[in-house]
Amino acid sequence: MNWITDTLGSSIGKKLLMAITGFSFCGFLAAHLAGNLTIYGGKDAFNGYAEHLHALGPLLTVAELVLLSFFLVHVITGLILFLQNLKARPVRYAVNKTAGGRTFGSATMPYTGAFLLAFILFHLMNFHFVDKSNTTIFNIVSEAFSNTGYVVVYIVAMVVAAIHVSHGFWSAFQTVGANHPKYMPTIRTASIAFAVVVGIGFGFLPIYIFLLA
Repeated sequence: MNWITDTLGSSIGKKLLMAITGFSFCGFLAAHLAGNLTIYGGKDAFNGYAEHLHALGPLLTVAELVLLSFFLVHVITGLILFLQNLKARPVRYAVNKTAGGRTFGSATMPYTGAFLLAFILFHLMNFHFVDKSNTTIFNIVSEAFSNTGYVVVYIVAMVVAAIHVSHGFWSAFQTVGANHPKYMPTIRTASIAFAVVVGIGFGFLPIYIFLLA
């Protein structure tokens, strides 16, 4: 067991944890987006999707607990790595260059991550933990996105999510050893494409519901 604790306690081990949990979140985003797209089918289609999801019962609860565990590991590990990097380099460079593959997404990962943490809590409070006994999920979503402020917050959050994913997706592949000159350009392109799908796919939903309302 010592090699496990030694590995996970190292910088490489922490980055591996970030990669594994990051992959799981990318999978969740893809599945969540696919489910949310049913809203274009109308009220019944969206409510039907939500009902089928909750009909999973214990399986859904287990999935949520696993996702929550991964989320906590991702946030805590990311914070530790950020603080370690600050400690290793407390004085910022006078010139901020983009050489060596540094992008806007990579440079802002800690900050976009912190923003997304706050947004996820906001999102859960508005949709997951609300009283659904006398209403439907479609009505809850429609009421929320009839508010211009909510729409703006969600669009901004999806832009931030796209920026975060644009670096996190290909970086996770790099961490697990897929950093090969032959494949990395394709992986980077796929990362950008996935980020665009996430940003537009989720970002247009509140606009659509606002216009529908």
